[in-house]
Amino acid sequence: MVANLGKEGPPAARRGTRRRPARESALVWWALFAAVAGAAWWLHSWRVALLGLLAWCLYQFMLVPTMCRVLSQQGAACTERTRGRLFACGHDHQRLRTDALWRLAGLRNPFQRDVPREESDRKVVVVSSDVRGRLTPQDRALILLATAGTVIALVGMIYGFR
Repeated sequence: MVANLGKEGPPAARRGTRRRPARESALVWWALFAAVAGAAWWLHSWRVALLGLLAWCLYQFMLVPTMCRVLSQQGAACTERTRGRLFACGHDHQRLRTDALWRLAGLRNPFQRDVPREESDRKVVVVSSDVRGRLTPQDRALILLATAGTVIALVGMIYGFR
């Protein structure tokens, strides 16, 4: 056995792994939202505030860096990175996420197709698709807040045209 003398370099990277590109900090986005809020306050403009609210809603729906969090068939959450609370990492996970969003609205997905499963998939299922696609409480709350913000911004824009 050879003693570790501290002269060795870092361990070699495993084959098949790729380094993920760094993402922008969430602080950049929040600084932008604070700047818009400050501009609305400075200009005493509710229209600029509505524009900032609409930008925040867009950020929550489509741009926020987050995780997929769809449960696997065995019950573990997917840890792949995604952009936006409406999106998942792949086609199968996106189908589950879309069904969960329809359920959040209190409706059944009208575009859902029954996907034929392999025989091995039928034997392995431990967690149902309704549970697998369930939104986390944080995602559910922020999606509902962003939806309410979008409605408020649209009503405010219509009111502004008068």
